[in-house]
Amino acid sequence: MPEITLPASAEVIAAHDAALGAPPFAAEATDVRGWVAVNHFHNRSLWAQEDLARRTQAPDAEIVANKRAIDRHNQARNDAVERIDEFLLSALGLVDPATLTGALPRSTAPAGARLNSETAGSMLDRISILGLKIAAMREQTLRTDVDDAHRKACAQRLERLMQQRADLGRCYDELLADARAGRAYFKVYRQFKMYNDPRLNPALVAESQ
Repeated sequence: MPEITLPASAEVIAAHDAALGAPPFAAEATDVRGWVAVNHFHNRSLWAQEDLARRTQAPDAEIVANKRAIDRHNQARNDAVERIDEFLLSALGLVDPATLTGALPRSTAPAGARLNSETAGSMLDRISILGLKIAAMREQTLRTDVDDAHRKACAQRLERLMQQRADLGRCYDELLADARAGRAYFKVYRQFKMYNDPRLNPALVAESQ
């Protein structure tokens, strides 16, 4: 198999961190790196909306708007994970192209390869979220309106979060290496978010009748 250029964890983490220094923008995607950026955008947007939704003095209408935005971004975030997995598996030659966009993409993994329960796309999604946690926790260590005990506790949490991201990045890199060598594979797992589908959510079905 020819050498395949796939995003390593270090590249993804650097892109995630660089994006945090700029205003969120709705990225467009034509390749796996584009979908990684789309996923990170929606995770950033989710983070902001989750904070706003927990306000206790905001009008109910604003909280409703936050909750609906959360649903939209969460759906788009999960859609991006599926696109990432499609691109990665296609590049690795581990999925039947004719079935790729269907409900049940057919794996073409070699006999004897182990199935990884978590997909590479879901790992990158978790790495994105860890990047947001790291940035937010780092801000807590720099606050001047809290005592040293607060900053110290947050510094310890920051260290642990950074270790978790590094560990997960290594696991992602190892999964891709094993998949390229025919030792492991993963699948495209459709999320089928029923609560966002007016045909499948019982409450929305009842409203339409």
